[in-house]
Amino acid sequence: MNLNDWLNDGLMALPWWLPPLLALGLGLMALAPLGEQVLRRGVVFIDLAVAQAAAAAALWWIWWQDHPGAWSVRGAALAGALVAVVWVQNLARRHPAHREALIGLVYVLGAGLAVLGASQDPHGREHLSELLAADVLWADWPQVGLMAALAALGHAWQRLTGRWQRANLWGDWAFYLWFAVVASLAVGVLGLWLVFAGLIVPAWLALQGWGRVRRGTAVMLACAAGLAVSSLMDWPSGACVIVSLAALGLAVSWIRSSANKQAH
Repeated sequence: MNLNDWLNDGLMALPWWLPPLLALGLGLMALAPLGEQVLRRGVVFIDLAVAQAAAAAALWWIWWQDHPGAWSVRGAALAGALVAVVWVQNLARRHPAHREALIGLVYVLGAGLAVLGASQDPHGREHLSELLAADVLWADWPQVGLMAALAALGHAWQRLTGRWQRANLWGDWAFYLWFAVVASLAVGVLGLWLVFAGLIVPAWLALQGWGRVRRGTAVMLACAAGLAVSSLMDWPSGACVIVSLAALGLAVSWIRSSANKQAH
């Protein structure tokens, strides 16, 4: 038995739920620092706009190339995301008072182009559904590796660029360019809506004063609960995890509001 066969047999012996749970956890690790910057910069719609542009580019590329390879589709998604972040960065600098509204229009434009791209392909609706809410229950080990690479590179990029906190042009471009890379690659594994939830929920918990270990544990328990419900009920896994994460964020908000009212 060669090394490749030995590795394959070893991976097959692991629990079936481990790859999707690891893909979710590592994907959220890659997204978490970006989410904190999204809330700090006040550009919440950037994720939807950039990820939707990536999805639209991928759908049109699939139609144009006719069964392209996975990395070819990821390259097209990255190109779409880069175009979107250049546009979003320009809008945020030129129109700071109305940036959210304008970024929302970029998202709507991307959504329209995605629907048009899906309409060109007999399987376009399936591709569009996968890009919006991927079935993470079927995530495989190569996708786990991709999310692990994003998490590790994100940590290195964060240290290299001064944690994206400098209020200057370099800090902006360091943030926006890395955001394009992460969003375009993560959307193919997690789906657009789960990427958005993964950006916002951990960042929201951090704003509520939750420590890294506490919020990481809570987020992973929410992901595990979503996967468990999906497996037991035979429901779409991406949607189940999205609902679970959104419920966590909203529950924390409600508990915090109730505690503040009682304090006064």
